[in-house]
Amino acid sequence: MNKAMIQILLQVQAEPMAASTQKFDVVIGVIGLVFLGIVGYLIYLDKKLKKLEDK
Repeated sequence: MNKAMIQILLQVQAEPMAASTQKFDVVIGVIGLVFLGIVGYLIYLDKKLKKLEDK
């Protein structure tokens, strides 16, 4: 009986922890996508400026 109660308590305490970990993963993913977008845009601008400088 005690083992079952301990397992239930551990599950109840672990669920909010898992939810916060998932939120953290989403935040890291969004930051990564924004960073990649900025890098891609800077590369695009660099190529465009090189074309203008060559003219």
